[in-house]
Amino acid sequence: MSRRLISALTAVAAAALAVPAMAATTSTAAPAPTAETTTSSYVGTVQEEAETKAFYDAVMKSARAKQAKNPDKTAAVTVVYSASRAPSFATQISRSAQIWNSAVTNVRLVSGSNYDFYYREGNDPRGSYASTNGHGQGYIFLDYRQNQQYNSTRVTAHETGHVLGLPDHYSGPCSELMSGGGPGTSCTNAQPNSAERSRVNQLWANGFTSAGFTTVR
Repeated sequence: MSRRLISALTAVAAAALAVPAMAATTSTAAPAPTAETTTSSYVGTVQEEAETKAFYDAVMKSARAKQAKNPDKTAAVTVVYSASRAPSFATQISRSAQIWNSAVTNVRLVSGSNYDFYYREGNDPRGSYASTNGHGQGYIFLDYRQNQQYNSTRVTAHETGHVLGLPDHYSGPCSELMSGGGPGTSCTNAQPNSAERSRVNQLWANGFTSAGFTTVR
C-alpha cells in the first residue's frame, strides 16, 4: 500500500482518469485530494524493502532505550507515536493502534509527545508509505487520494504494520493485512492474520537478528 501498495485498479479504470471516492465502508472520509494528485500504482523496490527494516530498527532502538529505564523487563515494549501532523486521520490512526494492541502482546502502541515515530498527511503520487529519515526516526505518510480509493483504516493499519517490522506481501489474500492493495479496493479487512500477529510478537521479543527479515513477493 504505498510505496508499498500496488494499485489493483484494472487497465480500464486506470485509463479513466477520474477516481471514485472511498466506499461507505471507510471509517472516516479522507480530505478531498487536490487536482494535481494522481492515482497510486507504485511498486515497492528492494531499497524500500530495506527502508522497512531500517524504520523498524530505528523505532525499536528508540523504544528499547526508554524500556531500559523501566525496572519491569518482562513488560511489552511501548512504542509511542504522534498523530498531530495527520489530524484528518486521527480516527483511523487511533483505530489502527487499537487493532494492533489487541492483536499482539510483545509491543504496545500509545500516543504521546515523546514519540518514536509520527504520522503525516498530504498528497503524493506514490500513495501512502512508511519511511525513515535516516537519523533514527521514522514516519508514516498517509495520502489523501489513496485513502479515498481504499479502506482508510486498512491503509493505516497496513502502514503501521511496517513500523512493527512486517514487509509487504502483495500477492496475499484480503485476509492478510500486509497484502496491501493487492486484493483490490473492495478489500476492507484491517486486521492482521494469525501469521502476521505471530511474526510481530516474535520480532519484538527477539529482534531481526534472531527472527530474520524476509520480504515475500
